Amino acid sequence: MVDRTRKSAGKTSAKKPAAKKPTIKKQKTAAVEAPQETAKPDLLAVRAQIDGIDHRIQSLIAERAQFAQQVGRAKGKLAAAVEYYRPEREAQVLRRVVDRNDGPLSDEVLVRLFREIMSACLAQQEPLKIGYLGPEGTFSQQAVHKHFGHSAKGLPLSSVEEVFNEVASGAADFGVVPVENSSQGTIQSTLDLFLTSPLHICGEVELRVHQYLMSRSGHIEDIERVYSHRLSLAQCGGWLRRNLPKAQKEAVVSNADAARRARNADDAAAIASENAAHVYGLKVIAGPIEDHSDNTTRFLVIGRSTFPPSGNDRTSLLVFIRDQPGALYKILEPLARRNISMNRIESRPDHGALWQYAFFIDVSGHAEESPLKDALSEIDRFAGDVRVLGSYPVAVP
Repeated sequence: MVDRTRKSAGKTSAKKPAAKKPTIKKQKTAAVEAPQETAKPDLLAVRAQIDGIDHRIQSLIAERAQFAQQVGRAKGKLAAAVEYYRPEREAQVLRRVVDRNDGPLSDEVLVRLFREIMSACLAQQEPLKIGYLGPEGTFSQQAVHKHFGHSAKGLPLSSVEEVFNEVASGAADFGVVPVENSSQGTIQSTLDLFLTSPLHICGEVELRVHQYLMSRSGHIEDIERVYSHRLSLAQCGGWLRRNLPKAQKEAVVSNADAARRARNADDAAAIASENAAHVYGLKVIAGPIEDHSDNTTRFLVIGRSTFPPSGNDRTSLLVFIRDQPGALYKILEPLARRNISMNRIESRPDHGALWQYAFFIDVSGHAEESPLKDALSEIDRFAGDVRVLGSYPVAVP
């Protein structure tokens, strides 16, 4: 290459100065500056940080438990653990957990962690006794753990009716009963028990339900009959028709009972929760096998008392309507006029009068607060009887 600058050096004095050329910035290419690799963190140093955080967390939990004891002393000497329990307060705490969450853990995970902390703190006084449809391993037991935590004492019972009876008698502090499923609708037998029960609804639980096929042998080709609760058989109806069209389907009182039966024969299987397989020593063959991936069951928490507003509540009503034209309209119109959202309405025969009906209605709001309080006063003038089954916090995820 010729060095043009040096060649013309002797002639520069006879020429006018050359015009200054504009500066052109050279673009950086990937070859010029390669990205630097992120330095790997020192594993021992990271673990030391985690150990320090764990120590602080444990200290804070112990401090919280001590303050929970002070709350108990501030309330004075109460008769039983149930008198220390305040669902509206717990709902407020959990909502704040969700509001503060910026990740990386999900709302559901953090709510579960704080629920267990509150459950353990409350159990310092005395564990709550919670009745549910047993035996161990049912979805009702999962709902108990989700709402009350594992420090509560679960009481597995043989039927939903027995859950009502044990709570009414005081043998159980609260009960958890299924009331509706997202794919199969309302569980009418549960609603009917409210027609004559003095109990109140104190809370609700929404539980994602995943169904699994399980057996003793773990081989699908061995299966000649399938046990499960009738609702679970319906929730998995499509899967069963495609994969076990010839197998006999037998409805039993609960999914856990189905698992207990299936463990006694190689030609039997059960549809139940994955936890039931562990409890009863069965092998999971397939799952989840429910026909709808968003399959969710709503449970109600029943007790002997009512509770104050939590700030985001739902109220369940039982309305007996007089036999007259426009009776149902007169019940619903005061709610609509006040922009009160109605979440659900179901009619059931009034067991006390032939061809008379009671309506179960779920609405937004708390019965002690306006505008619902005002609407109920107006409805009471038209209805034969209005019972507030309960006002309770809307389920936290």
